[in-house]
Amino acid sequence: MLEDDHPDTLENMRNLARTYWLQGRWSDAEALHLVVLEKRNLVLGDDHPDTLESMGNLANTYLYQGRWTEAEALQVVVLEKRKRILGEDHPDTLIAMGSLAYTYRKRGRLDDAEALELVVIEKGKRLLGDDHPSTLVFMGYLASTYREQGRLEDAETLQVLVLEKSKRVLSDDHPRTLRAMLHLAVTYCEQGRWNDAEVLQVVTMEKTKRVMGDDHPWTLENMANLANTYRDQGRLKNAEALSVEVVENMKRVLGDDHPDTLKSMSSLAATYRDLGRLGDAEVLKAVVEGNKNRRDGS
Repeated sequence: MLEDDHPDTLENMRNLARTYWLQGRWSDAEALHLVVLEKRNLVLGDDHPDTLESMGNLANTYLYQGRWTEAEALQVVVLEKRKRILGEDHPDTLIAMGSLAYTYRKRGRLDDAEALELVVIEKGKRLLGDDHPSTLVFMGYLASTYREQGRLEDAETLQVLVLEKSKRVLSDDHPRTLRAMLHLAVTYCEQGRWNDAEVLQVVTMEKTKRVMGDDHPWTLENMANLANTYRDQGRLKNAEALSVEVVENMKRVLGDDHPDTLKSMSSLAATYRDLGRLGDAEVLKAVVEGNKNRRDGS
């Protein structure tokens, strides 16, 4: 009725791509985001807010595929253009800053991530409010950066606050609330509080399966974390059984060389080592290294 390039058609395509993304179907989301971005570039121009939104959406898809270099390159362009066109304090600009900070952390640039996250949180609180969902996301990003810097008490304090507010603002079962629970459980593990971590991970896993589905990447991530907790507790058979399931599902859902797949395979190799199955551990480690090399060369 409206033709392929009509803004309403493109908006519907964008919505479908967003649904794919939320389902963890990132390859399907990428394909559709690429089409929408190309058409919006052609119809609306490079600097139109809708075009910039499409670039940001594509960058986030790259991010969750573990393609961090490609994600960062797009995010830098989006942030610069949003600052120039919308202003430094526009909500869309803040989202672009938060997304870039997330990528910095994934690439190990923790100081850069922290600096940007502190700015985003200050602006988010002032412009959107302390309890706005986007502000809570920014606070969660900073907490994860603190954890990776080894600042576990700072991370826990912030994560507990984010979780409490997410439950109140979004509901107990909202995907963002479940992510906040998952991240707090990881901090408990880093602190050696494995029983506390296990309790939270079991609840989160059950809810994530129900809300997001058994094969959603976030469900698999939670299962992988629980398997690691079992190994830390010395429950090696439980860890092995769950890790094998996670590796098989991640290969199928994410691919052999996705960073999360490689991480889960390394964890399974560590479990084999702790079980005394050194040959199996070495074979799996070799597979991981081969997949990493293939990924780095691609």
